[in-house]
Amino acid sequence: MNSLIATVSEIRNCDSLHIVKFESNSHILSMMSLELNDDIKTGVKVKLSVSPSHVAIAKDFSGDVSYSNRLPVSIISMNNGKLLSTLKLGFFDTVLESIITAESSKRLDLKVGDHVTALIKASELSISKVIYD
Repeated sequence: MNSLIATVSEIRNCDSLHIVKFESNSHILSMMSLELNDDIKTGVKVKLSVSPSHVAIAKDFSGDVSYSNRLPVSIISMNNGKLLSTLKLGFFDTVLESIITAESSKRLDLKVGDHVTALIKASELSISKVIYD
């Protein structure tokens, strides 16, 4: 499971749906949630989680897409298997992992050192813990 440290910057809700915005390394992330712990308030530091299989990769990305979370990352390492490729991605001082099909890795011609965009849907991001300083 991937982890990112972030600070809650905005909370919007309607009925039981919450859209929470976070700031991590000067980048804004969004999360969609039906439940929100009472400890989650603006200014609170949290640990965010996302499964490696929910981190999509875009190379030479331009245009718009519905993914709320777009992180500029560099490929630190790759393991290309028969069916799947596992990518280690550098996002400032955080290492994220993405698992994509080997076919996608080949089609994108991904290599260690490439600068790519990690895409994460708001519905796939979750708060795993509140960080109390």
